[in-house]
Amino acid sequence: MKIWNKKLFATAVALSAMTGQVYAADTQSTEKSADEAVYTYNTSEIVVTATRSQKRDVDVPAATTVITAEEIKDSGAENASDALEKVNGFTYKSFGPNGASMGTMSNELNVRGMKSGALVLMNGNPISWRGKYNLDAIPAGSIERIEIVKGSGSVLYGSEAMSGVVNIITKKGAANEAHVGFGNYGQRSYGVNVGDGRFGFYYDDTKWGTRNGLSYTDVKSRNFKGETRTDIRDIEKKSAGFHYKFNPHLDFLLHYYETAAKYSRTITQVTSSAQRLRIGEPFNARKYTTKQYVSQLNYNDPNWKSSLYFNTGTMESLGPTYISAVGRRTPTDWYNTREKNTTYGVDIQRTWHVGGLSTAIAGFCFEREAFDALPAHSTKTAKHHTRNNWGVFMQWDQRFDERNTGIFGLRETWTTGAMRDQNYHNLSGSMQWLYKLDRNSSLYLNVNQSFVMPTFGQMYGAASQSIPAPDLKPQTGINYEIGWKKQHNRHSWKMALFHMRIKDYITPKWVTLRAEYQYTNEDFRNTGIELSDEIHGKHGFSYQWGVTWQNPERRSTGNTYGWDHTFGKVQLTGGITYQKNKWTSSLTASYLANRVMSPTSGHSYRTKPYLLTTWNTSYAPDAHSEISLRIDNVLDREDITMHSGARYYVAPINYLLRYSYNF
Repeated sequence: MKIWNKKLFATAVALSAMTGQVYAADTQSTEKSADEAVYTYNTSEIVVTATRSQKRDVDVPAATTVITAEEIKDSGAENASDALEKVNGFTYKSFGPNGASMGTMSNELNVRGMKSGALVLMNGNPISWRGKYNLDAIPAGSIERIEIVKGSGSVLYGSEAMSGVVNIITKKGAANEAHVGFGNYGQRSYGVNVGDGRFGFYYDDTKWGTRNGLSYTDVKSRNFKGETRTDIRDIEKKSAGFHYKFNPHLDFLLHYYETAAKYSRTITQVTSSAQRLRIGEPFNARKYTTKQYVSQLNYNDPNWKSSLYFNTGTMESLGPTYISAVGRRTPTDWYNTREKNTTYGVDIQRTWHVGGLSTAIAGFCFEREAFDALPAHSTKTAKHHTRNNWGVFMQWDQRFDERNTGIFGLRETWTTGAMRDQNYHNLSGSMQWLYKLDRNSSLYLNVNQSFVMPTFGQMYGAASQSIPAPDLKPQTGINYEIGWKKQHNRHSWKMALFHMRIKDYITPKWVTLRAEYQYTNEDFRNTGIELSDEIHGKHGFSYQWGVTWQNPERRSTGNTYGWDHTFGKVQLTGGITYQKNKWTSSLTASYLANRVMSPTSGHSYRTKPYLLTTWNTSYAPDAHSEISLRIDNVLDREDITMHSGARYYVAPINYLLRYSYNF
């Protein structure tokens, strides 16, 4: 570890030297409320999510990142998924272009080498359904900023916040704007934002035509061994939202998302076949559709924060199955599954300021969770599961002197009303210590316990090939982190050394004899170091880069090889933005090396690195118009962003030309 520390610091010094001659004059800061503060390259950047209170980033004892609306716009991101795919410490996964997901096989944020360990919030409220989420549902134009906190957040936010919290904060008003775009591979983009300081409405529609050779899959069934190719076409996503601000403290949000995509599989190789299957013969075809609603009522004043939320969504897969799971022709077989997930709840928080040096926060939250496997052709029996999730949390923030501050937290979580009385309870604690070196630099220590409850899909077999595992144990773990932050001469330095240890980590295992999978408990650990810097330069240039070295490993009961490497060990992220007069151009990249594939059964094995790149350039001829060109996969690489053995390839180099008009 000492050798790695020296290498990382040497890299940081070298990069700093290369960019050190482009410093700009001081950036002016604008004081705003906690809900509206947005700072870009500013020494007064505000973070709320990490401590449920407003603090300068340098005063937050946790690994944090803020992505502002301006940075999202400069990058050319279409939605929240695009904005997050190149964050340092995040491992990206996608099943198809335009963020396409295969029903419940949604895109994921894997933080610090941990699969599905991040809690995703919108305006502080959970939007996940049985541990999954659709980040591509939130259009970039509706996002004010994204706050990211890496490390456990279970004490403040409950289950799912094991490796991090991502809080997507939407705009409270709207700029009157309309846009239209087109690109290769049948890409189309349309959208409009209208409103004023109190009212806002947005609508976005994006389409992608055809992508052949999306994935290649090795098939090893009882009667057929060979390979299939998956193609995708007619991807369409629609998002609409309505926001109304009743007064400075109370606002309402309604968000709708709908998506559809068609997948088809064809045999491309035959090694052996009992029925003499032929190359070019169809294997199956599926159409996946999703419809989701998110509604929130949020209240916020200096002492009270409260929210009511209601989320619901329905997913369906439909299509013919030409070749069965055992490798035999089934010309009349039809596949159809439908499921519905609903959550609604309340979160109430009270803040007390005690004697000028202490702040106490206490809160209560309740969530009703429901899962329905709806009647369909492939659903043998309809399923309905519910449970009530309860939580009480408290946090004490004590400033001992000008340099030392301690933050101590405690949370009790329990469930009621679960099937077979399969209820859980957990008591988690946290301790954070901040030592100020000076006003703009600090050291911190962060120790947090975490837990994740099994989801209904994991326990009761939501998919047709899933074996129920009702006796799964909750994941429990602990996260240790030592960090350093410094803001100096237009630089914003951050470093974190972390260690995670998770017991009863929930992961799927493939049961070969049954051609099905079942979730089991195993162990997970990871040790790593992160270093990043953001630089606001002169002559219109700004830069950001990040380096992560880690060693994520998992250990399954019964295997003979002990701890097994997962994901990747080395990640490099970076970007450069240039602004001059009417032009803005931004190039961003994420490189993940020393990667492995971790199949659901068997030892992990090495795979090639991926390099994700995006280049976005915009030109504003006047105050009302803007033309932008976004190019994805600039180097036209055939990369795979999956990590479980499946080979889903990123789209080849592609572009989207877009025109926006402000009125």
